[in-house]
Amino acid sequence: MKNIYAIGVGLIGGSLAIDIKKNNPDVIIHGISRKDTTLNTALELGLIDKKATLDDLGNADLVIVSIPVDATVKLLPTILDKISDTGLVVDAGSTKEDICKAVENHPKRRNFLAMHPIAGTEHSGPTAAIEGLFKGKTNIVCEVEKTTFKLQEKALKLFTDIGMRIRYMNPVDHDKHIAYMSHLSHISSFMLGKTVIDKERNERDIFDMAGSGFASTVRLAKSSPEMWTPIFKQNKTNVIETLEEYIINLTHFKELMKQDDFDAIYEEMASTNHIKDILNGIS
Repeated sequence: MKNIYAIGVGLIGGSLAIDIKKNNPDVIIHGISRKDTTLNTALELGLIDKKATLDDLGNADLVIVSIPVDATVKLLPTILDKISDTGLVVDAGSTKEDICKAVENHPKRRNFLAMHPIAGTEHSGPTAAIEGLFKGKTNIVCEVEKTTFKLQEKALKLFTDIGMRIRYMNPVDHDKHIAYMSHLSHISSFMLGKTVIDKERNERDIFDMAGSGFASTVRLAKSSPEMWTPIFKQNKTNVIETLEEYIINLTHFKELMKQDDFDAIYEEMASTNHIKDILNGIS
């Protein structure tokens, strides 16, 4: 792959560009963004080699789409219209069902690989891009059988070469599982931040008491609303289901507190400590 076009050069697109370029110095990374200032920053940081537009996609060997998922759903058919018969398009969206449905009947569906690299930070934009973000991380690939074998083979090698593990999943299962493992944690963090901010208006000393526990728990509340609102919208049914279960657990904990049943609270926390075994090996 010689010409790679990155549509979106923020945290994910920019970090992919860094790692791919490191492993393939001869590759030319072309950046596409609706904001010229974003492309200027990406050029200054060396994330991309050239600016480009959608009209240039006929020259692409690979197109990496890493923009908000609502924009991906709208733009993906147009991107497939413009690529050559040998070009491949991959997306990095955190939801997969709506994105796959958007192109399920497209004549060039075989030129698209739906994926979700499970990696990131709470930061956004080109300045958030970092080397090695994907090392040891999992890349979920959906509907791999719908992608031309030679193209999927090239893409999967590209991503395993930067240190990613590949796992296959159908889009419906992906969106259900990711609601628990990612989307709920972001909502929890946003709402914890809101609770504290609302309280801080009356108690100015509250942030003086904020330690590392609070900082790590609320970290995700710094994430981009521009990115996360469309994710919650696309995965609404699954997110509501996870929230209902989470609220039941919170209410149960509150009731135990009211009943002074601290033995039960101890048991709840002790049994939940098992999460460290489940998460063992995740950096």
